[in-house]
Amino acid sequence: MRVIIPLLLLSLVPGTSRAASRSEQETRFGIDVARKGLWSEARFRFEKALELDSQNASAFNNLAVALEQQGDFEKAREAYDKALKLKPGDSYIQQNFDLFKEADAKRNRKAKKKP
Repeated sequence: MRVIIPLLLLSLVPGTSRAASRSEQETRFGIDVARKGLWSEARFRFEKALELDSQNASAFNNLAVALEQQGDFEKAREAYDKALKLKPGDSYIQQNFDLFKEADAKRNRKAKKKP
């Protein structure tokens, strides 16, 4: 009977917590492949993480970095905005977003200078 009780408790765990856990696993895997420069795979993993848990601020932040690396600056900005809405005041996300805005401003200045 003792074995059945833990199994029953596990079966009562809501699917969202299991999905959130899987989302975190996808996010960690995405970070691992991003560190290897595999940005398409990283983007796929972060998007998968968000399918599993649309409240995963870390996945949005990392997706933004991947999008930026792939040159999709508009979507990167949207992902940073979503990450900060989910975790306002998070210094790591804010730092990434600030660096993005600085680089984006520089890109825009260069684009305006081109004939």
